[in-house]
Amino acid sequence: MATSQAAPARWVDSKRYLWLLGALTITLPLHAANLALQTGWHIFWWFGPIFVFGIIPVLDYLIGDDPSNPPEEVVPTLERERYYRRVVYLATFIEYVSFFGALWIVGTHALTWYDYLGFALSLGAATGVSINTAHELGHKTDGFERWLAKITLAPVAYGHFFVEHNRGHHVRVATPPDPASARYGESFWRFLPRTVFGSIASAWRLEKHRLERLGKSPWTWRNEVLHSWAMTVVLWGAMIALFGKTVIPFLLIQAAYGASLLEVVNYLEHYGLGRKQLASGRYERCQPQHSWNSNRIVTNLFLYQLQRHADHHANPTRSYQALRHFDGAPQLPSGYATMIMLAYVPPLWFRVMNPRVVAHYQGNMAQSNIRPAIRERVLAQFAG
Repeated sequence: MATSQAAPARWVDSKRYLWLLGALTITLPLHAANLALQTGWHIFWWFGPIFVFGIIPVLDYLIGDDPSNPPEEVVPTLERERYYRRVVYLATFIEYVSFFGALWIVGTHALTWYDYLGFALSLGAATGVSINTAHELGHKTDGFERWLAKITLAPVAYGHFFVEHNRGHHVRVATPPDPASARYGESFWRFLPRTVFGSIASAWRLEKHRLERLGKSPWTWRNEVLHSWAMTVVLWGAMIALFGKTVIPFLLIQAAYGASLLEVVNYLEHYGLGRKQLASGRYERCQPQHSWNSNRIVTNLFLYQLQRHADHHANPTRSYQALRHFDGAPQLPSGYATMIMLAYVPPLWFRVMNPRVVAHYQGNMAQSNIRPAIRERVLAQFAG
């Protein structure tokens, strides 16, 4: 149940202008290049990862949580206000400014291999964050916003996410068939190839079946996976034509890193959480207890409240400014940026998160989504 609050006479969104921070994050590669070229300090080419994994966790810790919700009576007005949509449109525009600017710098400056790598990761941090912008846009019913979501995914070469996330993950979330739901006892490094290849295959199957129902072959421009990937081919081709072959590894590195940031977030959002399978073979409806949540203010501002993941799954079309905290949803011990660093080190992750999964199910692990190879052992361990 959501936290109950008495509505004030006139509620004001105290974060109204702070939501612009989501777009500011996407300027990371521009800041990285400016600082590095102005100072000559090589470390600044790595400013993107340093900001995401150094500065944001500290700010999350210092500023803390905000579990407050907008009063329900103001939600319809919040949803209609165009300002919040323009904030997201701005983020897509800035992504392309940063993307073009980074490619121009790589194509016109001689960088050492370690500066080149650090700068690629800085751009990947921006394009990875932009996947969340596409996520916010792709859940809307407006045709313009759905196309804008695919345009936003083009720089990071992850256009199939538009299909798989909306029509695959949201249907199968917190169940064993879902490639984007991590299992108890599954490390991030085991999860990563499973989710990448599983999501691509799922997106293709979903589009193939949709087009078959229309009497169409999957090899058509009506295939949303194909025209999403085509956007990347055209964009990358233009960048290579403009700036030369030296940008090819740069494009590949930033895309791989950006996509990995999406998938590590997927890893922590539903780790070990499972929906009950009914006698019919279907799964129970997704509930708040099937997503890990966090109310860390700073990360929620940068990621359009993605950390309020339970409400997002309950109401996929609800806009970020209106997402709610639920008391019954399991809570992460920190924000996403900190949890990502734990996920990179499986022993630390298991030490922090496995006891939380067990506590969430009060020791009855039959409900948990467990890695198949260890399921019997885990169930036997907690049988008592």
